[in-house]
Amino acid sequence: MAQYIMNGGSPLVGEVAIGGAKNAALGILAAAIMTDEDVYIDNLPDVKDINVMLEAIKAIGASVDRLDRHSVKINASSVKDVLVDDEFIRRIRASYYFIGALLGKYKSAEVALPGGCNIGSRPIDLHLKGFKALGAEIEIESGRVKAHAIDLVASDIYLDTVSVGATINIMMAASLAEGKTVIENAAKEPHIVDVANFLNSMGADIKGAGTDVIRIKGVKALHGSRYSIIPDQIEAGTFMCAAAITKGDITVKNVIPKHMEAISAKLMEMGCEVVEFDDAIRVIAKNNQKSTNIKTLPYPGFPTDMQPQITTALALASGSSLVVESIFENRFKYVDELARMGTNIKVEGNTAMVIGVSKLRGAALKAPDLRAGAALVLAGLAAEGQTTVDDIKYIKRGYEDFEGKLASLGADIKEVDSEVEARKFNIKVV
Repeated sequence: MAQYIMNGGSPLVGEVAIGGAKNAALGILAAAIMTDEDVYIDNLPDVKDINVMLEAIKAIGASVDRLDRHSVKINASSVKDVLVDDEFIRRIRASYYFIGALLGKYKSAEVALPGGCNIGSRPIDLHLKGFKALGAEIEIESGRVKAHAIDLVASDIYLDTVSVGATINIMMAASLAEGKTVIENAAKEPHIVDVANFLNSMGADIKGAGTDVIRIKGVKALHGSRYSIIPDQIEAGTFMCAAAITKGDITVKNVIPKHMEAISAKLMEMGCEVVEFDDAIRVIAKNNQKSTNIKTLPYPGFPTDMQPQITTALALASGSSLVVESIFENRFKYVDELARMGTNIKVEGNTAMVIGVSKLRGAALKAPDLRAGAALVLAGLAAEGQTTVDDIKYIKRGYEDFEGKLASLGADIKEVDSEVEARKFNIKVV
């Protein structure tokens, strides 16, 4: 089992380049199978979830050529199957994007129900509602969603709650439906806009992405495209918080500053200096950072995927902070891990009260999920002494070369095989 070992206590200083947005890439990869022509995708992050998606695309018969670490060519003219199901695709949330893509192009899909991090209930009922509104018949059997339609016909679809996944999925299917579909109460996240822009580059007719009303005029077919994925908002935010947590000075390069406004605002409220450039943000932490209150909300609000990282920063700020998690009900599992390091955080329901402490101490930790795992690593880099973080497979789902980028900023961190290390010291790994 791989783990990170780090010695903390030193500020992180320097520049770090941000990769392509994982959440955008997952939708874009699924949409790439909606044409029989070549699709070239650049700025693709090399992380576990992306590689699982590419293997699933291969498994249904499409051609997938990795041109380099961050570029791929996909040709789906040879797709032979609309069944997407294996042990790996069941572990990631984005498997459901194949339903919208396959249903749009082939009018049929059979896809394993999604997995992903255990951070709370994430039903796909809104996805299915949208597909039914477009004329599909839906059946759930043996852990799979089966969708079929003779023809997809446009419809007005109102989403009861804002859902990124449902917005993207319905948008893909509606791109090849007959007529004009309207999605109301649509999600507005940057990766919604990126997937819409990608579909438009293939010949789709989508307007309003980034607002709460998206209008899609169905077209007969999509064509090939070359497209570059936007920078990852959450990776950028994680390194911005790394500056605050370690009292460092980090310039995050290859970002879109507007996408970072909610995070920048909270770091400034804490007393950090935040300087914006055309495609970079510099965060300069202060020794006397102070408390603030956070509530996670759909974009343009504070992103739920940044909640563990900002909470870790607040754990080292003076005063009391309130963090309200309004998206997922099970996102505070990492708080017990932080307690091992000396934090003072109390959770009641969907709210955490954070009373800042002056320092953290190293501890043996386990990553409960992707974003919480990253937050625990940053806590370890701020703590006195040595910290280990196990279950880093979660972190690798969404961060490319996390330890390498941190090391380039001065972190004392390395990835090791915990069982090998344990045998060195005759320690039993549980």
